[in-house]
Amino acid sequence: MAAKERVGVVVSNKMDKTMVVAIENRSAHPRYGKTVVRTKRYKVHDEENKCKEGDRVRIIETRPLSRTKCWELSEIISSKFT
Repeated sequence: MAAKERVGVVVSNKMDKTMVVAIENRSAHPRYGKTVVRTKRYKVHDEENKCKEGDRVRIIETRPLSRTKCWELSEIISSKFT
């Protein structure tokens, strides 16, 4: 079984070696057809503290690293200031 991957935007990097990534899920409402945006926030392990707020990143599922953290940084897709 392959590990899950997600792509999202860093919304907070104030913790040491941890960042919060927001993943948007857009889907059509079952009855009305309007696009509904649902956001889920994941705590992600960032060993070198190299991500900044606004960066678009790919994260990958891993073993539990703490009570709330079971994802780690795979790659930085695009940086906000580059």
